[in-house]
Amino acid sequence: MESTPFLTGQFLLAMPGIGDPRFERAVIAMCAHDDEGALGIGISDTIEGLGLHDLLRQFEIAPGDAPDTPVLFGGPVEPRRGFVLHAPDWGGQDTIDVAGRWALSGTIDVLRAIAEGKGPSRWLVALGYAGWGEGQLDEELTRHGWFNTAGDVGLLYDVGADDRWTQGFSGAGIDPRLLAHSTGTA
Repeated sequence: MESTPFLTGQFLLAMPGIGDPRFERAVIAMCAHDDEGALGIGISDTIEGLGLHDLLRQFEIAPGDAPDTPVLFGGPVEPRRGFVLHAPDWGGQDTIDVAGRWALSGTIDVLRAIAEGKGPSRWLVALGYAGWGEGQLDEELTRHGWFNTAGDVGLLYDVGADDRWTQGFSGAGIDPRLLAHSTGTA
C-alpha cells in the first residue's frame, strides 16, 4: 500500500466511537508520515496535576518567567518522553520542521530556552506520542476512526486543549454533534 505523506503538518481527529479510550476525542498533530510509519503528538488532553514548572524542576531548570502551562498527554507511546511542538522561529539540537507549519523538538535544550525567555515564540509541551508502524495508519484511515483536517496553527496555539476536538471539526465545516458513533454497511 502506498503511503499518504500528506498528513505531515495536518491534524487527525478521532471520530466518535473509535474504540480506543486513549484516543476518545483526540486531536493529533501529525509530525511525520512516510513509508516507514507515522508519528503525531496529542494536543487535546492535559495530564492532571502536571504543569510546565513541575517538569522544569525535574530537570533542575529554574522556570524564570515561563508560564506554568499544563503538560499535554502526547500519546500512549513512551509516556515519559517529552516533546515540544513550537513555532518554527526557534531551532535546537534535534528540531524538525513539520511542513513549514510548526516544529518539533525533543531534547532538553528547548525547555532551557523557554525558561530563559530565549525559546520559540509559541509552544506546547507534551509527554508521549502517538505512533504507527509501516502502513498501519494508512490502513486505519480506510476504516471508521480518524478524520484528517488542515494544519491550521491557530488550533495549536489559540484554542484550549479541551476545545481543540470540537474546533477541529468546526474548522472543517462539520458540526461534531451530528457525527455518528458507528458506521453502517451497504
